[in-house]
Order: sequence, then structure tokens, then C-alpha cells
Amino acid sequence: MRIHQIRNATLIVAFGGKRFLVDPYLAEKDAYPGFEGTVNSEIRNPRVDLSTPMETILDFDALILTHLHADHFDEAAMKLLPRDTPVFVQDYSDAELIKSMGFTDVRPLGIETTFEGVTLSRTRGQHGSDQAYVYGAELLGHVMGVVFRAEGEKTLYLAGDTVWNQMVATNLEMFKPDVIVLAAGDAQVPGLGSIIMGTADIKAVHDAAPEAQIIASHMEAVNHCVLSRAELASFAEANGMTARLSIPADDAVLVF
Repeated sequence: MRIHQIRNATLIVAFGGKRFLVDPYLAEKDAYPGFEGTVNSEIRNPRVDLSTPMETILDFDALILTHLHADHFDEAAMKLLPRDTPVFVQDYSDAELIKSMGFTDVRPLGIETTFEGVTLSRTRGQHGSDQAYVYGAELLGHVMGVVFRAEGEKTLYLAGDTVWNQMVATNLEMFKPDVIVLAAGDAQVPGLGSIIMGTADIKAVHDAAPEAQIIASHMEAVNHCVLSRAELASFAEANGMTARLSIPADDAVLVF
């Protein structure tokens, strides 16, 4: 298993002999305005350049879209990605939208979906607290995580854009992942609070999965992510988490 942190939530996951491009956010630095109604909305997105060559990013076997927010699938990705690539999405609604963009092989993930020897399982998550969904359900929408399994590989759980909650706890108990990727930038929306994991959420995962290696992704690339890598590293050191928590810079590759 090789996990290549590209930028934001964009990853290349090499697993079971296949390469999966996850949540491509491929525009040049400052291409878009900040997300309206979020903290630091005056800052343009993406906040940093891509540091991975585009030919590396586009060398993949299948695409996974955990949801369709603009920092997980942007206009640049729509233009750059080949239309005949297999695309895995969370439900039939997202599938129809992706098909309308001209993609011809779009597959909603199920409990167990097999792709050339790799088993992909859709997991539930929630893009904010229960209270946030009372007031902002339409903005936050539905999201998924994905569990990767294959013969000879450790089990990988890509949690997606979720906060710590019972759904995540259940996923950890059910799949017992060896490696966990978290959206860890503590994105903030005034009035709704954190909509992805912050330090307390990450520690909760760390404590609930005492054998797993954890990777912090979705950091320092969009305006409303307020938790920096340096701050998370300091928190991890203070809380005895450094042995099992990796905080990769963009373009870093982790091997498990």
C-alpha cells in the first residue's frame, strides 16, 4: 500500500496492484474565490500550488469521488480526467450527475464492490455535527468513506469528510483497519462549527483504533481549514500520538 498525499483531500492510493485517484482538486493556486459563508472566505482557493506533476496524478486505474463538493472534484479535474475511466461514487444521484458530465463508466459503491481484485466498501460519515445538520444539511450534504481490502494488503479506511461520531466508531469496530486516512483540517463554518475532524476528533480515532496507523489529510489547502500541520504535530506530541500519526506534506508518499 502506497498513499501519495497530493493536495487537500486528493490522494493516489496504490493498493492491490491498482492505482486509485481520490477526490481530485486540480486547479492552479488561487483559481477560485474562498467558500462563501465559511471562515477566512476572503482567501482564494486552492491556497497552495500542486507540487505533484500532472502526469503522475493522471496515471491511475480508477477514480473515487467521496462526494461532489468543489474542493473534492473541481472544474479543472472535470476538464482533465479521461471520460472513460471507471468512477466510483457514493450513490445513484451522484452517479447521474457524473454521467451528465460525459463520464461513461460510473459505479455507485456498495457494501462490497470489487474492482480487479480490490474490494471497496462504502462507509457512512457525517460532514458536521448533528446540530450542524439541523441548520445546514443542504450545504453539508451526504458523504462517504471507503474501506479498501485485497489479498496481501493491510486494510485501509479512508474516512472522508466526517467528524468523529458513532458512524466512524462503528466503521472502526466493523472493519478493524490497519491504516486510517482522516480529513483533519478542522474546516469551519460559522454557526455550524467543525465540518471535518479537528484535534479532539483525531484523538478519538487514535484512542478507538489502538493498533492502526493514522494519516492526517485535507490540510492547509482551502480557506476554511483552520488546523495547521504544525499545530496538529504539537498536539500529537503533547498527547502521545506521534508513533501512530503521520502528517504528510503535499507530494509525500507513505508506504505500509
